[in-house]
Order: sequence, then structure tokens, then C-alpha cells
Amino acid sequence: MKNKNLKVGIYARVSTNEQNSKTQLLELRNFCERNDYLVIREYVDNGVSGSKDSRPAFDEMLIDMRQGKINCIIVYKLDRIGRSLQHLLNLFEEFDKRKIDFISTTQNINTNTPEGKMFLRMLMVLAEYEREIIVCRIHSGLARARTEGKPIGKRGKDKGERRKSGYWLRWAKQKELVLA
Repeated sequence: MKNKNLKVGIYARVSTNEQNSKTQLLELRNFCERNDYLVIREYVDNGVSGSKDSRPAFDEMLIDMRQGKINCIIVYKLDRIGRSLQHLLNLFEEFDKRKIDFISTTQNINTNTPEGKMFLRMLMVLAEYEREIIVCRIHSGLARARTEGKPIGKRGKDKGERRKSGYWLRWAKQKELVLA
């Protein structure tokens, strides 16, 4: 029998397109199954930084929450929904006003308890701190690269005219392989 009181929205996020959200989703689905929670929808942002307050799937989840379609949000880790302390505080203030439960499966956060709320606030501060440390490391690395005279940033594509002979030679070579 499903827990009819909780209408769950699962949220997963990875920062780059090279990463994969399957690990998070598998854990979240298993958690919901073990606890007999009814999953209304899965929201997944691939290749989107947690430092951004607005993300496509995240925004859809908030709309569904505001329309009463879900009343519980379950994530793998707190930093999946955000890394800015102010963003998280605003988000959890809205969760509180709308009576939205929040669960982080790997950090044992459940906003139904006073201990869970306290632990959540501590983790919010740590999530922002971690993000600031990452930014400092990036800036330090860029400064070091500049002093060493290394090029910084993405290199633009060459917009010059191309010779067509290279294309023809590759085409001819492919035809030779096919005919051989």
C-alpha cells in the first residue's frame, strides 16, 4: 500500500554533460520503493551548475510544488538543489510555508524533525563554503597559468577558408577502403 500522504518529486542534478545522473536516480528510486512513497515525477538537470538558482527541471519541479502536485522533494544530497546559502534559505522558507517535506537520502536529512532542520541548516552553510573553495581553487589555477604565460579560456574556432582538397582525399580514401 502506497503512502498516500506524500506525493514525491525526485530531483537529480549533475554539473557537466560528462557526468551521469543514473547513480542518484537509482538510489532515489530505491529509497522511495523501500519507504512505499508515491513518486509523481522525476526532475533531472544534466550539465547544470548548482550555483544557478534557475535550472530547467528544477524550475518545473517548483511549479509543480506550487500547484500542489507534489508535497515532498527527495534528493541524493543537499548540494544537488543548490550551493548558495541565500538561495537555499529562501527555498526552504518556501518549503516551510507550503508544508513541503524535504529528504536527502545520503545525508539523513528529514525536515519533519527539529534535528533534521538543524542539520539541514548546518549543511547549507557547508555547501556554500565548498562552492567558494572550488571558486578560489579555480582562480588560483588561472592566476598561476597566467604567470606561466599559458593561454587561458577556450580557444575560438578558426574562421578561415578551408581547402577542399583534404575533404576530397578523405572521401577518396574511404571509397578505396569500401571497394577493396
